[in-house]
Amino acid sequence: MRIVERDIVGAHIYSKDGKLLLARATAQAVYPGTWKIPGGGVDEGETKEQALVREIAEETAIDASQAHIELVDDDMTGEGEKTLQDGEKIIAKMKFYTYKVVLDKNAADMHVVLEPHEFVEYQWVELAELKNLQLSPPSVELFTKLGFI
Repeated sequence: MRIVERDIVGAHIYSKDGKLLLARATAQAVYPGTWKIPGGGVDEGETKEQALVREIAEETAIDASQAHIELVDDDMTGEGEKTLQDGEKIIAKMKFYTYKVVLDKNAADMHVVLEPHEFVEYQWVELAELKNLQLSPPSVELFTKLGFI
């Protein structure tokens, strides 16, 4: 199986009323069936912030280009199997850069459209609810590190 090394940006997307957006991964995604934050690989020639805004738009249809964005963590790595859109299975070795993105609308007022290859459903959660969800391993690591779980 081919190994692909990627820088990955992830977004802790918060609504104006303080809820966090999580989405449940498809069977083809890295960490299938788990709840995780939107994000993805940084393309050649992109800054991490440009990749973050692009990935948020691609995976959720949310325009974060005018949102407040700040780096939360850049000290995590991970590895997982993924099925690409062409059907090839790969091992993804990832270096994570996680950002906090604060939107100017309440969760109930947000229009979210998920990328169907990546996610099957989403929910806006209170941080106290995180401990009740089956989170991806990197999400567990980061939320624990941040004191959320």
